Amino acid sequence: MSEQTTTRAPHPAPPPPATTRARPSAAGGRNTLARLGPWPWIGPSVVLILLVVVWPVVEMVITSTHKISGLGIDFGFDGTGRYTKLFDDARLGPVMAWTVVWTVLVVTFTMVVSLALAQLYNQQFPGRRFTRWALIIPWASSVIVTSIGFRWMLDEVAGVLNRAMLDLGLIHSAENWTGDAGHAKPWLIFVAVFVSLPFTTYTLLAGLQTVPGEVYEAARVDGASKWQTYFRVTLPLLRPSFLVALVINLINVFNSFPVIWGMTQGGPNTDTSTSTVFMYILGQTDVGEAAAMSVVNFAVVIVMVLLFLKVSRWNEES
Repeated sequence: MSEQTTTRAPHPAPPPPATTRARPSAAGGRNTLARLGPWPWIGPSVVLILLVVVWPVVEMVITSTHKISGLGIDFGFDGTGRYTKLFDDARLGPVMAWTVVWTVLVVTFTMVVSLALAQLYNQQFPGRRFTRWALIIPWASSVIVTSIGFRWMLDEVAGVLNRAMLDLGLIHSAENWTGDAGHAKPWLIFVAVFVSLPFTTYTLLAGLQTVPGEVYEAARVDGASKWQTYFRVTLPLLRPSFLVALVINLINVFNSFPVIWGMTQGGPNTDTSTSTVFMYILGQTDVGEAAAMSVVNFAVVIVMVLLFLKVSRWNEES
């Protein structure tokens, strides 16, 4: 029997696939985002800072080099002329001195009273929730409205304070509490502390509530007294919140405008004006000089905060 050799025909090669456009993969998109780093997330914030902070500062510096009337008429470039006029103004020295005193006293009283209130609200007592809500009222109200309200309370003719003190026999005649600097300054400090308490108290209260209870238990086991526990445990652990509240209060009080303007408008003359109020008064007659005062204010705030952060070693662990 003979063998027959059969040869199979080779299969035809498959047709080449149709050419299609490559689509970007999800991995490619992720690589693009990775190359951009954090900019897709922080980019909008940077743009906002440039528009809201940097651009106004640049415009302020440019304006301070021009002679501009209170009506907004620009008489052209003046170099450092507006700064020379500002520093030659006899009112500048007393205004800056009162600004320093105002800032130190208001911030000191605010921090001390807020620390005591935060300690109180961190305890359990009947009516604690109601008193916490009541503390928000000065914060919820407009500062200028609060200031005007106090101005009417202190009014020589229609003020309730004079009426109450006369009825109680504490004074023999009505006092003009905001008519002179001697009477007005203590009241300005009081109102500024009053409107600053809510934010500061709640900031410190939030810090107190982050202190673990086990730390206090360990201090009691070690035989520490209440005062030792407070100064060696509570205050060191409260340091971050305390520094945040202190820095924000320094900036806010130094730049405070509504309290003084709402109660005395910086008067009489400029006796109760801080640098911010004085800047506004200057702007009514000389916009360039007011811009120069703004530049000085801005520089003082930056130096003040940097010095404070350096002295307090804010970024070091206690």
